[in-house]
Amino acid sequence: MAARLPACVLDAGTGYTKLGFAGNTEPQFIFPSSIAVKESAEVGDQPARSVTKGVDDLDFYIGDEATEKSGYSIKYPIRHGVVEDWDLMERFYEQCIFKYMRAEPKDHFFLLTESPLNSPENRDLTAEIMFESFNVAGLYISAQATLALAASWTSRHLGDRTYTGTVIESGDGVTHVIPVVEGYVLDSCIKHIPIAGRDITYFVQQLLCDRETDIPPEQSLETAKLVKERYGYICADVAQEFNKYDTKPDKWMRKHGGVNPVTKQKWSIDVGHERFLGPEILFHPEFFNPDFTIPISETVDTCIQNCPIDVRRPLYKNIVLSGGSTIFRDFGRRLQRDVKRVVDARQRLSEKLSDSRIKHKPMDVNVITHHMQHYAVWFGGSMLASSQEFYQVCHTKKDYDEKGPVITRHNPILIELPVSL
Repeated sequence: MAARLPACVLDAGTGYTKLGFAGNTEPQFIFPSSIAVKESAEVGDQPARSVTKGVDDLDFYIGDEATEKSGYSIKYPIRHGVVEDWDLMERFYEQCIFKYMRAEPKDHFFLLTESPLNSPENRDLTAEIMFESFNVAGLYISAQATLALAASWTSRHLGDRTYTGTVIESGDGVTHVIPVVEGYVLDSCIKHIPIAGRDITYFVQQLLCDRETDIPPEQSLETAKLVKERYGYICADVAQEFNKYDTKPDKWMRKHGGVNPVTKQKWSIDVGHERFLGPEILFHPEFFNPDFTIPISETVDTCIQNCPIDVRRPLYKNIVLSGGSTIFRDFGRRLQRDVKRVVDARQRLSEKLSDSRIKHKPMDVNVITHHMQHYAVWFGGSMLASSQEFYQVCHTKKDYDEKGPVITRHNPILIELPVSL
């Protein structure tokens, strides 16, 4: 029997798309989930639509190329983790497969990821595109939270692998708290937080623009993003952190600079309170959004408390981080401390209101951090798609021709793993 070609793992998120072949530890390609298309003029009350006649249908760019093209309209087919424009998404998949992966779809199995709130109808449309348009050999659509749990196994001993845990998925566009029990997502208990990486960038930009005047306007957003990524961290106490910067500014302040693309003059700024105030909006969202004031620690606690009582302890014991907005230094430590405080306070109140002779067993709160959490979803997919079991549970083109797109509404949980992992 001829050796199979490695499966293609495609994780398309709101902000960025990660591409690569199964078995690798990092995605081969990471680029924005954007597409640049030519548009015709508006006709009557109808909005402008992309030109799709003849060769113009092929005139589009995705990712970093999309932002560099003038005369094109930049679109984002994915919003809050859910595909909104399927025509654009099909074109996006096309370049992902042929231009970046350089793969022949009929020779490869594909693992795609989906957001926790994706509808079954969207899954059907994904199957239609992959099988009808690209004729892929096989398709497996997995929940992002399940793959993030699998990625967390890299931080454990081999005997501690579990598909039960609470996944905090915080990327560029959205943050979700997702409880997973034995590999299945408890949809009714998912909590949504309207703050993620993009909001942190906007908040840092606002802070810098209010204090620094040397930043060129056209570079303010990119500067805020670099400041967030290079210097951002989570502090234990905001008031104490302000005091540290006031007493020893030379120790904590950082210099950041660049060149004005118009005047060609160099500029520099002092990066101070923005370092910890930016990421802090996850724990104090009222700093950025006055309409949403619930800290992420309370959201995690509420999410787990809404789950069946018999699975709460393992959900507290295995809180897994996933996504670029969770890699700030000390994020896991701060989250574990704050969740533990909420849980302990409730237990003390419960003991006080009940019979004083009844003592509750302390709740074990554990936040798992690992070196792959930035690309946890993609890495989890790469790890599982490199196992032999993956090919046994995949939906093949033959299955699709017999039963139609509804076959993808159920994807068995992958348990077996390669020995090397």
